Amino acid sequence: MDHLYCDAVAVHSLTWYLKYVGIPLTIGVTMCKLFSCITTNRRRAALQGKVVVITGASSGIGEALAHAFYEQGSKVVLAARRKTELERVKRELMSKNLSTPTLEPVVLELDLTKLGEMSSFVKNVYDACGEIDILINNGGISHRGSILNSKIDVFKSIMDVNYFGSVALTKECLPKMVQRKAGHIVFVSSVQGLIAIPERSAYAAAKHAIQAFGDSLRAEMHQHNINVTVVSPGYIKTAISINAYTGSGEPHGVMDKSTAAGFSPEYTANRILNGIVNKEKDLVISQFLPSLAVTLRHCTPSLYHWIMARRAVNTSS
Repeated sequence: MDHLYCDAVAVHSLTWYLKYVGIPLTIGVTMCKLFSCITTNRRRAALQGKVVVITGASSGIGEALAHAFYEQGSKVVLAARRKTELERVKRELMSKNLSTPTLEPVVLELDLTKLGEMSSFVKNVYDACGEIDILINNGGISHRGSILNSKIDVFKSIMDVNYFGSVALTKECLPKMVQRKAGHIVFVSSVQGLIAIPERSAYAAAKHAIQAFGDSLRAEMHQHNINVTVVSPGYIKTAISINAYTGSGEPHGVMDKSTAAGFSPEYTANRILNGIVNKEKDLVISQFLPSLAVTLRHCTPSLYHWIMARRAVNTSS
C-alpha cells in the first residue's frame, strides 16, 4: 500500500509540474525563440544595399561571409591577397539565382602586412562604393609550434597579419564612420583569444591582443554610435591548420583532426551575420570542450593550468 501511495504521489506531482510549470515554460521558451527569429529576420532585411568589407574573403569563413551578405542584398567588398581566388568567389556569387535584389561584388587586393597601403585600399573602397557600413576583419594566419622552436620572425609575422593589419585597417575606416555617426566594426578573433593552449603561442597572443583592442574600441566608439562585435570561433572546418606557420615559418600542411571535425564555415558565417544584425558585443561560436576551457580558465584557473601543462607534455611527446 505504501508503494502504491508513493507512486500515486509521484504521478500527481509530475502531472502538477507538467501542467503548471513544464508546459507553460516550454511554451514561453518557444515563443521567445520564435520572436527572436522574427526579429532577426527583420533586421537582416536592413542589410539590403549596405557596403560590407570582408578581409580574408578568398576562402574559409571570409568566403562564407561573402555568400551570406550577398544573399541579403549587401554590396560586398572582397579583400585578400589572392586576386584569382577573389575573382572565383565573385563569379560564384554572381551565378546565384536569388529572388533578392543583388549588387555586384567589388574585388580589391589587400595584404594585411603592408600597413602603409591601408589608406589607399580604403580610398579605393570609398571610390567604388561611396561608404563603408560594416568592416569585417577576418583575415588571419595560425601557428603550430612550441615557443622554444619558433623563430621570432614567426611571432612578428602572425602579429602583423592578425593584429596590426586589422588595427591599421580599422583606424583608416573610422574617421568617416565617426563623421556619419554610423558603422559596425567586426573582429573575427578566436576562442584562443580567450584562452591559450600549448603550440599556439603566437596565434593566441595575437588573438588576445585583438580581443583587448576590440573592447577598448567598443568603449570609445559608443559615443559615436559605432558598434563593435568580437567573434570568438572554436574549431571551424577550414584550411587554417594547413596554412598555419610552423616554428620555422613553413606551412604546417596538415589538417588537424579537431579542425576537420569543426563547424562548417557556412554555419559560422550565418551565426556571425545574426550577431551583427543583433548588434552583439561578444559572440562565441564553439564546441563544448573549448567553451568549457574558457569557463575553467576564469572559474578554476588552477585546474585549467594543470590541464594545459599535461597537454603540453603530451603534445611534445
